Amino acid sequence: MIPYGRQNINKTDVSMAVKALKSDWLTQGPRVLEFEKALAKYCGAKYAVAVSNGTAALHLAYLVAALEKGDEVITTPNTFAATSNMLLAVGAKPVFCDISLDNYNINENEIEKLITNKTKAIVPVHFAGQSCAMKKIRNIAHKHKLIVIEDACHALGAKYQDNKVGNCKYSDMAVFSFHAVKPITTGEGGAIMTNNKKYYDKLISLRSHGIYKDKNGKNIMTSLGYNYRLTDFQAALGISQLKKIDFFIKERRNVFKWYEKELSTLKDIILPKEEKDIYSGWHLYVIRVKNKNNRDGLMKYLKQNGIGVNFHYPLVYTHPYYKGIGYKKLSLKCAKEYYNTCVTLPCHTLLSRVEVARIGKLIKKYFIIK
Repeated sequence: MIPYGRQNINKTDVSMAVKALKSDWLTQGPRVLEFEKALAKYCGAKYAVAVSNGTAALHLAYLVAALEKGDEVITTPNTFAATSNMLLAVGAKPVFCDISLDNYNINENEIEKLITNKTKAIVPVHFAGQSCAMKKIRNIAHKHKLIVIEDACHALGAKYQDNKVGNCKYSDMAVFSFHAVKPITTGEGGAIMTNNKKYYDKLISLRSHGIYKDKNGKNIMTSLGYNYRLTDFQAALGISQLKKIDFFIKERRNVFKWYEKELSTLKDIILPKEEKDIYSGWHLYVIRVKNKNNRDGLMKYLKQNGIGVNFHYPLVYTHPYYKGIGYKKLSLKCAKEYYNTCVTLPCHTLLSRVEVARIGKLIKKYFIIK
Protein backbone atom coordinates (compact mmCIF):
# COMPACT_ATOMS: atom_id res chain seq x y z
CA MET A 1 0.00 0.00 0.00
CA ILE A 2 1.31 3.46 -0.93
CA PRO A 3 0.15 5.70 1.96
CA TYR A 4 -1.26 9.16 1.32
CA GLY A 5 1.17 10.61 3.90
CA ARG A 6 4.27 9.40 5.69
CA GLN A 7 6.83 10.81 8.11
CA ASN A 8 10.47 11.07 7.05
CA ILE A 9 12.68 10.13 10.03
CA ASN A 10 16.39 9.42 9.55
CA LYS A 11 19.29 8.41 11.81
CA THR A 12 20.07 12.01 12.74
CA ASP A 13 16.51 12.54 13.95
CA VAL A 14 16.65 9.35 16.03
CA SER A 15 20.06 10.30 17.44
CA MET A 16 18.81 13.74 18.51
CA ALA A 17 15.77 12.26 20.25
CA VAL A 18 17.83 9.55 21.97
CA LYS A 19 20.34 12.11 23.17
CA ALA A 20 17.52 14.08 24.77
CA LEU A 21 16.08 10.92 26.33
CA LYS A 22 19.45 10.21 27.93
CA SER A 23 19.83 13.75 29.25
CA ASP A 24 18.72 15.18 32.58
CA TRP A 25 15.70 16.83 30.95
CA LEU A 26 12.75 14.95 29.52
CA THR A 27 10.39 17.93 29.76
CA GLN A 28 10.52 21.65 30.60
CA GLY A 29 14.17 21.68 29.58
CA PRO A 30 16.48 23.59 27.23
CA ARG A 31 15.55 21.89 23.97
CA VAL A 32 12.03 23.31 23.92
CA LEU A 33 13.39 26.85 24.06
CA GLU A 34 15.97 25.96 21.39
CA PHE A 35 13.23 24.63 19.15
CA GLU A 36 11.11 27.74 19.68
CA LYS A 37 14.00 30.04 18.79
CA ALA A 38 14.73 28.01 15.66
CA LEU A 39 11.07 28.14 14.60
CA ALA A 40 10.85 31.90 15.16
CA LYS A 41 14.05 32.48 13.22
CA TYR A 42 12.98 30.26 10.33
CA CYS A 43 9.56 31.89 9.98
CA GLY A 44 10.72 35.42 10.67
CA ALA A 45 8.46 35.92 13.69
CA LYS A 46 9.48 37.42 17.02
CA TYR A 47 8.09 34.63 19.19
CA ALA A 48 7.22 30.95 19.02
CA VAL A 49 5.52 28.92 21.76
CA ALA A 50 5.77 25.14 21.39
CA VAL A 51 2.88 23.06 22.72
CA SER A 52 1.69 19.47 22.85
CA ASN A 53 -0.25 19.43 19.57
CA GLY A 54 -1.89 21.62 16.96
CA THR A 55 -5.27 21.49 18.66
CA ALA A 56 -3.72 22.81 21.88
CA ALA A 57 -2.09 25.56 19.82
CA LEU A 58 -5.47 26.60 18.42
CA HIS A 59 -7.06 26.51 21.88
CA LEU A 60 -4.39 28.75 23.41
CA ALA A 61 -4.46 31.17 20.48
CA TYR A 62 -8.22 31.55 20.88
CA LEU A 63 -7.90 32.04 24.63
CA VAL A 64 -5.21 34.68 24.23
CA ALA A 65 -7.38 36.45 21.65
CA ALA A 66 -10.04 36.61 24.39
CA LEU A 67 -12.64 34.81 22.28
CA GLU A 68 -15.62 33.94 24.44
CA LYS A 69 -19.32 33.18 24.53
CA GLY A 70 -21.29 35.42 22.19
CA ASP A 71 -18.37 36.05 19.84
CA GLU A 72 -18.56 35.02 16.20
CA VAL A 73 -15.50 33.87 14.27
CA ILE A 74 -15.41 33.54 10.49
CA THR A 75 -13.57 30.47 9.24
CA THR A 76 -13.66 27.79 6.55
CA PRO A 77 -15.57 24.51 6.57
CA ASN A 78 -12.80 22.84 4.54
CA THR A 79 -10.54 21.94 7.43
CA PHE A 80 -9.99 19.38 10.14
CA ALA A 81 -12.64 19.77 12.84
CA ALA A 82 -10.12 21.05 15.41
CA THR A 83 -10.13 24.53 13.83
CA SER A 84 -13.74 25.14 14.82
CA ASN A 85 -13.92 22.65 17.71
CA MET A 86 -11.61 24.87 19.73
CA LEU A 87 -13.82 27.87 18.95
CA LEU A 88 -16.68 25.96 20.52
CA ALA A 89 -14.40 25.08 23.44
CA VAL A 90 -13.96 28.77 24.31
CA GLY A 91 -17.67 29.49 23.75
CA ALA A 92 -17.38 31.24 20.39
CA LYS A 93 -19.56 30.52 17.37
CA PRO A 94 -17.94 29.41 14.10
CA VAL A 95 -19.38 31.20 11.08
CA PHE A 96 -18.50 29.20 7.99
CA CYS A 97 -17.53 31.05 4.84
CA ASP A 98 -17.61 29.42 1.40
CA ILE A 99 -14.37 28.39 -0.28
CA SER A 100 -12.77 29.21 -3.61
CA LEU A 101 -12.68 26.38 -6.14
CA ASP A 102 -9.36 27.75 -7.39
CA ASN A 103 -7.42 26.74 -4.27
CA TYR A 104 -9.99 25.32 -1.79
CA ASN A 105 -9.12 28.03 0.76
CA ILE A 106 -11.60 30.41 2.34
CA ASN A 107 -12.97 32.77 -0.32
CA GLU A 108 -11.69 36.14 0.86
CA ASN A 109 -14.29 37.89 -1.28
CA GLU A 110 -17.10 36.34 0.75
CA ILE A 111 -15.78 37.22 4.22
CA GLU A 112 -16.97 40.79 4.64
CA LYS A 113 -20.65 40.03 4.03
CA LEU A 114 -20.57 37.63 7.01
CA ILE A 115 -19.29 40.22 9.47
CA THR A 116 -21.73 41.34 12.17
CA ASN A 117 -21.41 43.33 15.39
CA LYS A 118 -20.64 40.01 17.10
CA THR A 119 -17.70 39.13 14.85
CA LYS A 120 -14.43 39.07 16.78
CA ALA A 121 -11.94 37.24 14.55
CA ILE A 122 -11.14 35.61 11.22
CA VAL A 123 -9.41 32.21 11.12
CA PRO A 124 -8.19 31.40 7.60
CA VAL A 125 -6.78 27.91 7.00
CA HIS A 126 -3.93 27.42 4.54
CA PHE A 127 -5.37 24.27 3.04
CA ALA A 128 -2.94 21.71 1.59
CA GLY A 129 0.01 24.04 2.22
CA GLN A 130 -1.14 26.89 -0.03
CA SER A 131 -1.53 30.24 1.70
CA CYS A 132 -4.78 32.15 1.76
CA ALA A 133 -4.93 35.71 0.39
CA MET A 134 -3.60 37.11 3.64
CA LYS A 135 -3.11 40.72 2.60
CA LYS A 136 -6.76 41.13 1.67
CA ILE A 137 -7.89 39.25 4.79
CA ARG A 138 -5.68 41.49 6.94
CA ASN A 139 -7.16 44.59 5.33
CA ILE A 140 -10.71 43.38 6.01
CA ALA A 141 -9.76 42.63 9.61
CA HIS A 142 -8.21 46.09 10.13
CA LYS A 143 -11.27 47.78 8.65
CA HIS A 144 -13.56 46.00 11.12
CA LYS A 145 -11.09 45.80 14.03
CA LEU A 146 -10.91 42.01 14.00
CA ILE A 147 -8.21 39.60 15.12
CA VAL A 148 -6.63 37.29 12.52
CA ILE A 149 -5.37 33.86 13.55
CA GLU A 150 -3.85 31.75 10.79
CA ASP A 151 -4.41 28.01 10.97
CA ALA A 152 -1.13 27.19 9.24
CA CYS A 153 -1.00 23.54 10.31
CA HIS A 154 -0.48 22.47 6.68
CA ALA A 155 1.86 25.25 5.70
CA LEU A 156 5.22 25.36 7.48
CA GLY A 157 7.76 26.21 4.78
CA ALA A 158 5.19 27.78 2.45
CA LYS A 159 5.35 31.43 1.38
CA TYR A 160 2.93 34.23 0.61
CA GLN A 161 4.34 37.11 -1.46
CA ASP A 162 7.84 35.90 -0.47
CA ASN A 163 6.90 36.04 3.23
CA LYS A 164 7.18 32.75 5.03
CA VAL A 165 3.93 31.54 6.50
CA GLY A 166 4.18 32.02 10.25
CA ASN A 167 5.93 35.38 10.24
CA CYS A 168 2.62 37.00 11.26
CA LYS A 169 3.06 39.97 8.93
CA TYR A 170 -0.64 39.78 8.09
CA SER A 171 -1.98 38.21 11.28
CA ASP A 172 -1.91 38.39 15.06
CA MET A 173 -1.00 34.74 15.51
CA ALA A 174 -0.28 31.68 13.38
CA VAL A 175 -0.65 28.08 14.46
CA PHE A 176 1.36 25.03 13.35
CA SER A 177 0.96 21.29 13.85
CA PHE A 178 3.80 18.77 13.96
CA HIS A 179 1.68 15.64 13.64
CA ALA A 180 3.35 12.69 11.90
CA VAL A 181 2.18 13.58 8.38
CA LYS A 182 2.77 17.34 8.62
CA PRO A 183 5.69 19.17 6.92
CA ILE A 184 7.90 18.36 9.93
CA THR A 185 7.01 16.11 12.83
CA THR A 186 7.60 15.80 16.54
CA GLY A 187 5.18 12.84 16.69
CA GLU A 188 2.51 15.05 18.17
CA GLY A 189 3.21 18.71 18.76
CA GLY A 190 2.35 22.22 17.71
CA ALA A 191 3.32 25.87 18.03
CA ILE A 192 1.88 29.37 18.07
CA MET A 193 3.78 32.18 16.34
CA THR A 194 3.25 35.85 17.17
CA ASN A 195 4.96 39.24 17.10
CA ASN A 196 2.94 40.47 20.09
CA LYS A 197 4.85 40.35 23.41
CA LYS A 198 1.67 40.41 25.52
CA TYR A 199 0.27 37.47 23.57
CA TYR A 200 3.58 35.64 23.95
CA ASP A 201 3.70 36.09 27.72
CA LYS A 202 0.09 34.94 28.05
CA LEU A 203 0.70 31.90 25.84
CA ILE A 204 3.69 30.86 27.95
CA SER A 205 1.61 31.10 31.10
CA LEU A 206 -1.48 29.31 29.76
CA ARG A 207 0.68 26.50 28.38
CA SER A 208 1.60 25.60 31.95
CA HIS A 209 -1.55 25.89 34.11
CA GLY A 210 -1.70 29.70 33.94
CA ILE A 211 1.39 29.93 36.15
CA TYR A 212 4.31 32.29 35.72
CA LYS A 213 7.28 33.42 37.80
CA ASP A 214 6.92 36.82 39.43
CA LYS A 215 9.82 39.25 39.94
CA ASN A 216 10.80 37.36 43.10
CA GLY A 217 11.00 34.04 41.28
CA LYS A 218 7.82 32.63 42.82
CA ASN A 219 5.38 30.58 40.78
CA ILE A 220 2.04 32.40 40.72
CA MET A 221 -1.17 31.28 39.02
CA THR A 222 -3.16 34.22 37.68
CA SER A 223 -5.45 32.47 35.19
CA LEU A 224 -6.87 29.04 34.43
CA GLY A 225 -4.36 27.34 32.18
CA TYR A 226 -3.56 23.86 30.96
CA ASN A 227 -0.73 21.36 30.68
CA TYR A 228 0.00 21.81 27.00
CA ARG A 229 3.77 21.46 27.29
CA LEU A 230 5.94 19.79 24.67
CA THR A 231 8.58 17.30 25.88
CA ASP A 232 12.28 17.89 25.39
CA PHE A 233 12.75 14.73 23.33
CA GLN A 234 9.96 15.83 21.00
CA ALA A 235 11.59 19.26 20.73
CA ALA A 236 14.93 17.59 19.95
CA LEU A 237 13.25 15.74 17.07
CA GLY A 238 11.70 19.02 15.95
CA ILE A 239 15.08 20.78 15.92
CA SER A 240 16.48 18.06 13.70
CA GLN A 241 13.44 18.01 11.42
CA LEU A 242 13.38 21.80 11.01
CA LYS A 243 16.89 21.72 9.58
CA LYS A 244 15.47 19.69 6.68
CA ILE A 245 12.25 21.61 6.08
CA ASP A 246 13.40 23.28 2.86
CA PHE A 247 14.48 19.89 1.48
CA PHE A 248 11.13 18.40 2.49
CA ILE A 249 9.22 21.17 0.72
CA LYS A 250 11.38 20.75 -2.38
CA GLU A 251 10.57 17.03 -2.45
CA ARG A 252 6.83 17.71 -2.07
CA ARG A 253 6.99 20.22 -4.89
CA ASN A 254 8.68 17.58 -7.05
CA VAL A 255 5.74 15.25 -6.37
CA PHE A 256 3.41 18.04 -7.50
CA LYS A 257 5.35 18.35 -10.80
CA TRP A 258 5.33 14.59 -11.35
CA TYR A 259 1.57 14.41 -10.95
CA GLU A 260 1.15 17.28 -13.40
CA LYS A 261 3.20 15.40 -16.00
CA GLU A 262 1.23 12.22 -15.44
CA LEU A 263 -2.27 13.65 -15.28
CA SER A 264 -2.38 16.99 -17.12
CA THR A 265 -3.86 15.47 -20.30
CA LEU A 266 -6.66 13.64 -18.49
CA LYS A 267 -9.91 15.53 -19.10
CA ASP A 268 -11.92 13.75 -16.41
CA ILE A 269 -10.20 15.41 -13.44
CA ILE A 270 -9.19 18.85 -12.19
CA LEU A 271 -5.65 19.18 -10.87
CA PRO A 272 -4.58 21.56 -8.10
CA LYS A 273 -2.69 24.64 -9.19
CA GLU A 274 -0.36 27.02 -7.45
CA GLU A 275 -1.83 30.48 -7.03
CA LYS A 276 -0.01 33.66 -8.04
CA ASP A 277 2.34 35.03 -5.35
CA ILE A 278 2.19 31.66 -3.56
CA TYR A 279 4.96 29.15 -2.87
CA SER A 280 3.03 26.10 -1.72
CA GLY A 281 4.32 23.44 0.64
CA TRP A 282 1.96 20.87 -0.94
CA HIS A 283 1.12 19.12 2.29
CA LEU A 284 -1.75 17.47 0.39
CA TYR A 285 -2.31 16.76 -3.27
CA VAL A 286 -6.05 16.89 -3.95
CA ILE A 287 -7.64 16.28 -7.34
CA ARG A 288 -11.32 16.65 -8.21
CA VAL A 289 -13.34 14.48 -10.57
CA LYS A 290 -15.51 16.41 -13.02
CA ASN A 291 -18.37 13.94 -12.64
CA LYS A 292 -19.11 13.47 -8.94
CA ASN A 293 -20.54 10.01 -9.68
CA ASN A 294 -16.98 8.84 -10.40
CA ARG A 295 -15.43 9.97 -7.11
CA ASP A 296 -16.28 7.02 -4.86
CA GLY A 297 -15.62 4.55 -7.66
CA LEU A 298 -12.18 6.02 -8.30
CA MET A 299 -11.28 5.91 -4.62
CA LYS A 300 -12.41 2.29 -4.32
CA TYR A 301 -10.49 1.30 -7.45
CA LEU A 302 -7.27 2.93 -6.28
CA LYS A 303 -7.52 1.37 -2.81
CA GLN A 304 -8.09 -2.05 -4.35
CA ASN A 305 -4.85 -1.52 -6.25
CA GLY A 306 -2.80 -0.57 -3.21
CA ILE A 307 -3.04 3.22 -3.37
CA GLY A 308 -3.82 4.86 -0.01
CA VAL A 309 -6.09 7.64 -1.23
CA ASN A 310 -7.84 9.77 1.36
CA PHE A 311 -10.55 12.40 1.77
CA HIS A 312 -9.72 15.92 3.00
CA TYR A 313 -12.08 16.95 4.44
CA PRO A 314 -15.65 16.20 5.36
CA LEU A 315 -17.03 19.74 5.57
CA VAL A 316 -17.12 20.62 9.26
CA TYR A 317 -20.79 21.58 9.27
CA THR A 318 -21.73 18.16 7.79
CA HIS A 319 -20.54 16.26 10.88
CA PRO A 320 -23.47 14.92 12.94
CA TYR A 321 -22.33 16.89 15.98
CA TYR A 322 -22.41 20.20 14.09
CA LYS A 323 -25.77 19.38 12.53
CA GLY A 324 -27.06 18.88 16.05
CA ILE A 325 -25.94 22.30 17.27
CA GLY A 326 -27.52 24.43 14.58
CA TYR A 327 -25.75 23.85 11.25
CA LYS A 328 -28.12 21.24 9.80
CA LYS A 329 -29.51 23.55 7.12
CA LEU A 330 -26.21 25.16 6.17
CA SER A 331 -25.06 24.50 2.61
CA LEU A 332 -22.30 26.43 0.87
CA LYS A 333 -22.26 26.05 -2.91
CA CYS A 334 -18.55 25.79 -3.70
CA ALA A 335 -17.71 23.86 -0.53
CA LYS A 336 -20.43 21.33 -1.42
CA GLU A 337 -19.09 20.91 -4.96
CA TYR A 338 -15.60 20.35 -3.59
CA TYR A 339 -16.89 17.93 -0.93
CA ASN A 340 -18.60 15.76 -3.57
CA THR A 341 -15.67 15.58 -5.98
CA CYS A 342 -12.36 15.63 -4.07
CA VAL A 343 -9.80 12.82 -3.78
CA THR A 344 -6.51 13.10 -1.89
CA LEU A 345 -3.66 11.29 -3.64
CA PRO A 346 -0.45 10.20 -1.88
CA CYS A 347 1.95 13.11 -1.38
CA HIS A 348 4.97 12.87 0.90
CA THR A 349 8.75 13.22 0.80
CA LEU A 350 9.43 9.48 0.41
CA LEU A 351 7.13 9.07 -2.59
CA SER A 352 9.10 8.04 -5.69
CA ARG A 353 8.74 9.04 -9.33
CA VAL A 354 7.94 5.42 -10.16
CA GLU A 355 5.14 5.33 -7.58
CA VAL A 356 3.60 8.54 -8.94
CA ALA A 357 3.76 7.06 -12.45
CA ARG A 358 1.96 3.96 -11.19
CA ILE A 359 -0.75 6.07 -9.55
CA GLY A 360 -1.16 8.11 -12.71
CA LYS A 361 -1.44 4.98 -14.85
CA LEU A 362 -4.15 3.55 -12.60
CA ILE A 363 -6.18 6.79 -12.66
CA LYS A 364 -6.02 6.90 -16.45
CA LYS A 365 -6.95 3.22 -16.65
CA TYR A 366 -9.98 3.79 -14.42
CA PHE A 367 -11.40 6.48 -16.70
CA ILE A 368 -10.74 4.36 -19.80
CA ILE A 369 -12.71 1.53 -18.17
CA LYS A 370 -15.52 3.99 -17.27
